[in-house]
Amino acid sequence: MNILQRFKISRELARLEKKAREAPSPSTYVDMAQVYINLGMVDQTLRVAEEGLALFPNSEELKRVLKFGKKSKLNHRIRDLRSRINKSPAPILYRELASIYMELGDFGSVQGTCEECLRRFPEDDGTWLVLARARLKNFYRDLTAQDGLEAVRCLKKALALNPASGAALRLLSEVFYRVGAIGQAQEYLEKLRGMFPGEKEVEALWQEVSTKTSREDDLEVLFRAVEEKGALAYGPPGSGHKAYSLAPEQALMGIKKSLAQIASLEGVQKAAYIKGSKALVRGEIRDARDPFLRAARVISRSAQRASRRMDIGNFNKGIVEGPFGHFLICCLGDVTSSVLVDKGSRVDRVLSLMQDMVASSLYVANSEGGR
Repeated sequence: MNILQRFKISRELARLEKKAREAPSPSTYVDMAQVYINLGMVDQTLRVAEEGLALFPNSEELKRVLKFGKKSKLNHRIRDLRSRINKSPAPILYRELASIYMELGDFGSVQGTCEECLRRFPEDDGTWLVLARARLKNFYRDLTAQDGLEAVRCLKKALALNPASGAALRLLSEVFYRVGAIGQAQEYLEKLRGMFPGEKEVEALWQEVSTKTSREDDLEVLFRAVEEKGALAYGPPGSGHKAYSLAPEQALMGIKKSLAQIASLEGVQKAAYIKGSKALVRGEIRDARDPFLRAARVISRSAQRASRRMDIGNFNKGIVEGPFGHFLICCLGDVTSSVLVDKGSRVDRVLSLMQDMVASSLYVANSEGGR
């Protein structure tokens, strides 16, 4: 950068700083942050974004700038850690790197980093714990049985290497409680209470667990049941409620009416409301294995995971077009609505009704005690 360019940038920053003091606005802070981004000055970008959000906390543009700044800073830290690992590998460096990837939502890199560490340091219990946390994060978000079972395996491995790991005992106790494995939750909680007598959080969880009974202790059965129902057996410790597998009965009537309204629109061939393994359907749908229902589940999960991995936001609705017509999909939380519409039909009205249906059903479910 030559002297003239530096002078122009310095003058522009001075102008924006003055404008931000005299007549602050979100756009002024965004413009100022953009200059720092172009200069590669991440710390200054974060400073400007945070100052702007202190004045305009609802500005989406400033939130995006702050998120970009934090991601840039983390990416810089990733490069630094990789360089240090290449020179002198150590478990603590791998664990920090994996934790950063987890913060970025890049589970593939978390797993790859942990596996690389465990090939070199197979007895490092901390790496098993990081891998378990990542699996648990995915499990609580997507309710996928495989993630839950893998998290339990990693936590047990961490405990085998370090029986005094309070973090592993705590995470195991909670996940067993939430899927309904009460007997196993009590077993690990007893060990935890012995290690941390009188600790409030441990005692609070013990009180909740002690009021429940197990009907089933086979972990695979319990985790598969969670995936099929689309809900955990119990809410987070301290929430004091049980999760529903579908919306409460009073909400189902509203869902059925909304679904019937959608199915009656011109051009609609098939319509469905899906939560876990349960589905309400309208149209020519043969059974639970109908390709229409399978496509809805696959498309919604793939789109949601892709948007999270690419860090571009949340997938809420979309259209797949083909010779069959328009395949509409709408997702909110763990609920999916899908509709197949004839080619050439207008889809705006259908998508609007779909979005209203899933949003209202989630609102009722959560207010009544959703997970």
